Amino acid sequence: MDLGSLQRTIIQCRKCPRLVEYREMVAWKKKKAYTDWVYWGKPVPAFGDIEGRILVVGLAPGPHGSNRTGRMFTGDASGVFLFSALHRAGFANQAESTRQEDGLEVHDMLISAVCRCAPPGNKPDVDEITNCITYLEQEIRLMKNLQGLVALGRIAFDNCLKIYRRWGVEVPRFGFKHGSVYQISEAKPWLIASYHPSRQNTQTGRLTVNMFDQVWKSAKLMLV
Repeated sequence: MDLGSLQRTIIQCRKCPRLVEYREMVAWKKKKAYTDWVYWGKPVPAFGDIEGRILVVGLAPGPHGSNRTGRMFTGDASGVFLFSALHRAGFANQAESTRQEDGLEVHDMLISAVCRCAPPGNKPDVDEITNCITYLEQEIRLMKNLQGLVALGRIAFDNCLKIYRRWGVEVPRFGFKHGSVYQISEAKPWLIASYHPSRQNTQTGRLTVNMFDQVWKSAKLMLV
């Protein structure tokens, strides 16, 4: 399966009744600030360069962010923080991302997530993660030039490691620590742990601009 076929499969997915109901309800009700929008209201595929060397993994689309715009991290505060950092690091051609047609391009990376539908309270349940994680697995397999992963948040971190363990790789029991760089195995990609750029983290100072910039500097230095 190529990336285009996988993306079409993802967009049509209806495996999780709770998530289908929620994403479509949000798209119908909308947020007051976006009443003139036609919400995407479907699973959100990965965005970026399948030939890239870095895979960025988030948690799930935001109800009025990616669930509205149809592109990963686009249209909400998390995306503002992420794309401005990627622009400073040279991975994005612009610092803002508001809609699919805004001209944003990312270089040398694919941006994906553990879950592709917006979950209530930003909390997918275990079965929903299990249903969806196969899409991330397929993206990893399609990234022939993959050298490393950047996990945004503990759930992304844990599930990236679970994928490799499921594939039979003997992965050490790494602990999640922001900014840490781990080698999944001698022959497998490295993994950088980062706090998720959610408002909960950025507005409280748990994740600062400098802390996030260091993540992308580390990723650049790891590339060969």
